[in-house]
Amino acid sequence: MTHSAYLFRRLGLAWLLLASIPSLLLLTQNQLFPLIDLHSHLARTLYWITMTGTAPYGVATVLFVLAIAYRLMPKALFMSLFLAISLSQVISLSVSHTLKSYFKEPRPNLVFLAKQALPTDEQLSLDAFYQLDKQGRSKTISTALDGLKVTEPEMRLDSRIHQHWEDEIGYSFPSGHTIFAVTLVLTASYYLLLAGLPSVALVLLGWGFLMGLSRMLLGMHWPQDVLFSTFLAAFISSLSVFLVSKIRSLTQVLVKEPER
Repeated sequence: MTHSAYLFRRLGLAWLLLASIPSLLLLTQNQLFPLIDLHSHLARTLYWITMTGTAPYGVATVLFVLAIAYRLMPKALFMSLFLAISLSQVISLSVSHTLKSYFKEPRPNLVFLAKQALPTDEQLSLDAFYQLDKQGRSKTISTALDGLKVTEPEMRLDSRIHQHWEDEIGYSFPSGHTIFAVTLVLTASYYLLLAGLPSVALVLLGWGFLMGLSRMLLGMHWPQDVLFSTFLAAFISSLSVFLVSKIRSLTQVLVKEPER
């Protein structure tokens, strides 16, 4: 087996791990929300994981990965990593926003709130919700959660998760957090493995796995959102690595070409 084939085989196994949970959930027609106590230490841990992919903290996550790579990698390889990550994140952000606006799928937490027997003035209607502006949507969720405290007192939310529900008021499909994380994981891991740094790639893989898990457990995404986003991220990452390799090769040829 060639080094290139071995490298892509390892990345393929990493991708399979990232796609495993949402695939299993779809096959068994299950979902992870509401499964855990959203006022627990586990929920708060998942919240902090999901925040590493939330603006503006997602930028800090990318910069942290770049800083680690800069210290450990040969500089020529780091430049390729930097270009590929930058390109892949621009593409993933644009694609995510475009698809959300097209599919207009409600989030699991909204569907859950809409099904609760809340007081009339606190009832959440999905059709009416998405007709509101950003401020109106946040207020509607806050009102519905106030009603939930009365009708379902055992369904408690940590204050940070409560605020996260009020802030994340867009559509569900696809998962922008998952696209961000998996694209970053696969793109960075390609160059990390080339540089002989599998342990760093493994840590990134664990983070990416937990990101998808957190989005489903916190009620922000359906399994199909996360699974499709994992597929899409693999394509974006592969495309970015391919384009950067071609650009770098062309640049080297032009630099080495003798002047006439």
